[in-house]
Amino acid sequence: MDFTDKARSNALLMLALVVLAVSGCGGGSGEPGSEPGSVQEGEASYYAHKFHGRTTANGEIYDENKMTAAHKTLSFGTTVRVTNLVNGKKVVVRINDRGPFVKGRIIDLSYKAAGELDYITRGVVKVRVEVLK
Repeated sequence: MDFTDKARSNALLMLALVVLAVSGCGGGSGEPGSEPGSVQEGEASYYAHKFHGRTTANGEIYDENKMTAAHKTLSFGTTVRVTNLVNGKKVVVRINDRGPFVKGRIIDLSYKAAGELDYITRGVVKVRVEVLK
């Protein structure tokens, strides 16, 4: 095997490792994909009143009376259906911020969305998040 054959072999090996690593990303992380129908289950919390009027990660001003949410990985503008797994209530929200940054939580909802899911007094609830578009 000469130098070019060895270099080509090493390059193919590296390419295979990169493809394997990338295809494994998110495979068991519990994070939903961005394609419609992707689902994630976990805990939801909501924004406290003190965040009303502050800037979100995408540059919008947070309005607690709008149907928005924060997610760690979904693209800004993604629309998701969130189902309260305790009472079956559902809302549709648009991702416009990053978070939550508390272990076990998968989404932070606006105050309005949390109210419609009826978990304001609980503070945290088990939910299903399904990507719509």
